[in-house]
Amino acid sequence: MLIDDIADRLTRSVEAVGDTVSGAFFEPSIRLGVTGLARSGKTVFITSLVANLMERGRMGQLSAAAEGRITAAYLQPQPDDTLPRFDYETHLAALTSKTPHWPDSTRAVSELRLSLKVKPTGFLGGLQGPRTVHLDIVDYPGEWLLDLGLLEKSYAEWSRETLSRLEQRDEVRAFLTAAKGEESSKELDEARAQGLAQTFTEYLQAARNAGYSDCTPGRFLLPGDLAGSPVLTFAPLPPEDAAPRRSLWREFERRYEAYKSRVVKPFFREHFARIDRQVVLVDALGAIHKGPDSLSDLRRTMADILGAFRPGRNAFLSQLLMGKRVERILFAATKADHLHHTQHDRLTALMKAMTREASDRAEFAGAKTRAMAIASLRATVEETREVKGEELACVRGRLLETGREAALWPGDLPEDPQSLLRGDAEEWLAGDYGIMSFAPAPLSLRPGDGPPHIRLDRAAEFLIGDRL
Repeated sequence: MLIDDIADRLTRSVEAVGDTVSGAFFEPSIRLGVTGLARSGKTVFITSLVANLMERGRMGQLSAAAEGRITAAYLQPQPDDTLPRFDYETHLAALTSKTPHWPDSTRAVSELRLSLKVKPTGFLGGLQGPRTVHLDIVDYPGEWLLDLGLLEKSYAEWSRETLSRLEQRDEVRAFLTAAKGEESSKELDEARAQGLAQTFTEYLQAARNAGYSDCTPGRFLLPGDLAGSPVLTFAPLPPEDAAPRRSLWREFERRYEAYKSRVVKPFFREHFARIDRQVVLVDALGAIHKGPDSLSDLRRTMADILGAFRPGRNAFLSQLLMGKRVERILFAATKADHLHHTQHDRLTALMKAMTREASDRAEFAGAKTRAMAIASLRATVEETREVKGEELACVRGRLLETGREAALWPGDLPEDPQSLLRGDAEEWLAGDYGIMSFAPAPLSLRPGDGPPHIRLDRAAEFLIGDRL
C-alpha cells in the first residue's frame, strides 16, 4: 500500500509539472471541476456557463468580457480521449427549445473543452495579439466526491460511524434490523451478503430522497458498469473483534478495501487530483425546507467535501513535490430564482455560515473560497402581491407538473443564519416552497446574449477571471 501511494504521488507530480510547463510556454489551461449532490443543477450550470461564455451579453461581472478582451470562444476536442464528452449541444437544445425542459442529470464523469481568445492586459496588450486559454470543464457526481473520505477509514471505523449516525433515521430501520440480526462471524453466504447490500442500497436511495446528503458509498447510488459486482456488495456491520477468515465480516472488510483501492483511488488519481478550480453546487433551499435534520446533515457533508480537497496555491515547487492543489473553491447555493432578490443576501449568509470553519482552513492553506447564491438558468420573474393587506415578495414561473403560470411566495429566510443552523428558526420556508418546482421558461434571446441567469458572471469571475 505504501509503495502504491508513493507511485501515485510521483505520477501526479510528473503530470503536474508537465501541465505547468505546457501552460507557461504554450497555451494555458484551467481545469474546472463541477460537482454537487443530487438535484443541485450541475448539468444546467455547465450548459449555461458555456453558452454565456460563447455569447457574453449577460456576463457584465466577468471583467474580461466586460472589457471586450475575450474576442472569441469556441468548443474544441477535449484533451482526455477516454472520458465521455459532456453533451452540451443536447442539453442546450433541451433548455432553449419551443417547449423547454430540464436536461438529464449527471451519472458519470464527463468533460468539455472551451477555448477562449483573450487579449492580454497592461503594456503587453498593445504589443501582443490575443492568446488562447483553454477551459477544461470536468463534470462528476458529488456522491463520488464524498467517497474520498473513506480512504482514511478502516471498515470497522466506517461501520461504527455509519451505524451510529443512522440510528435516529426512520429510513434505515429495515437495514438496521437486518444488520443487527446477522451473525457476521459465520461463514459467508453470498445470498445473505447480496441481501444486506441491497437493503443498504435501498436505505441510501430513501435517504437521498428524504434530503440527506451523507449517502456513501456513492457508487451504490450510481453504479454504472459496476452494478452487481462484489466490489459493491458490502454493508456496514456491528463490530466483530474476532471474526474468522471467510466469515461475512472479513469478506465485507475485504470488499470495502477493494472498493477504496479499485474505485475511489482511480477516481482520485485520474480526475480529482488534476483539478485546480472547483465549484460545489448545493441545493440549500431544499435542505432548509426539509428541516433542521436535513440542514445539519448538509452542513456536515459540506465540511467533509471541503476536507476532501487539497487546497493551496499551485506554485511550481509545490506541484513538483505534491501534485496540483485546488486554488479556488466556490460553494454556490442554486435555485436563487426561487426567492425574491431581497432574500438572496440571507441565502448567501447561510452558505457562508455552513462552510465557515472548513473555508478558514482552506484560506489558511493558501486557497481562496467564496459562497454565493446563483441561478444558472433563471426560470422565474419577480412580482409583489398584496395578500390580506400584506405585501408579499413573490416569484412567478411555469410549474413543472401542470405547465401553468403561478406566482408563489416561498416564505422568508431568517436574518440570522445561525438560527437555522441551531434548529430554532420559527419557520423553514413555510410559504409555497413545497410546490415550487418550475420548468424552464421559453427563451427569446437577442443576438449576443446567452441564457438568463443570476450571478453566473460573478461566479465565473471568481473561478477563472484571474487567468483571463
